[in-house]
Amino acid sequence: MKTKIMAIALALALALGIGGIATGVEASDVKSLRPTEANQADAAPSIYKVVEGVRHERAYRQQPPLVPHPTDKYEIDVKVNQCLRCHEWPYADQEKAPKISDLHYIDRSGVRQDTVNGNRYFCKQCHVPQNDAKPLVENKFQPATLNTNLR
Repeated sequence: MKTKIMAIALALALALGIGGIATGVEASDVKSLRPTEANQADAAPSIYKVVEGVRHERAYRQQPPLVPHPTDKYEIDVKVNQCLRCHEWPYADQEKAPKISDLHYIDRSGVRQDTVNGNRYFCKQCHVPQNDAKPLVENKFQPATLNTNLR
């Protein structure tokens, strides 16, 4: 019984596929709801400039710090993390860069490790550069009253 149903389904799929080919619909006949035609490429989105050299205040208590420099060309993969070259504990003083928080060295069990924990290794998941983009929608967000010890 199951084999018979599968055979019917396959025959139906083939019939529909062949029927679709036989209609002769071309891409140029397709009408789009978008402002551009379906066969035209959209313009590339504008690239916003990264706000460099400014240490950004945090908007809420546990917010990851924003990055005050571009990171788009940084290599971060399972073998290399260019962020660590300046921000890991041994190098931060000589590079005059903020040190990675001690929390980045603690694993899920609360055990301190000598290297950055794998759960915190991909920096750009949380830490992003600030750019000069305008808000997408109007909002009335006000940052929380922050303690200056958050830095």
